[in-house]
Amino acid sequence: MKTQILTIGRHPEILQTVVRLINNNPEWNATGVCTDDEAVLAFSTQEFNLVLLGGGIEEESEQRLCDAFKALKPQILIVQHYGGGSGLLTAELYQAMGKR
Repeated sequence: MKTQILTIGRHPEILQTVVRLINNNPEWNATGVCTDDEAVLAFSTQEFNLVLLGGGIEEESEQRLCDAFKALKPQILIVQHYGGGSGLLTAELYQAMGKR
């Protein structure tokens, strides 16, 4: 079973690239969204193992999202990713999931 990753980013082109990089790993499946409303709707209607917060999300918005996700699923893993290439992204996700 694949690890389901909700990926949130404010820049559609960058989000598309991040989703593609995640989906290149046969163990992962990413769902990408750009807005807070899309993120909350996706999280409340689908089963995710991890949330990836991309760059450009305002601090206040990030806090609201994290609070909403934790209220629905307290054990959810939330990872911040601000760029740095596919190697860093992969390492961040594996580290968050407790794999090396």
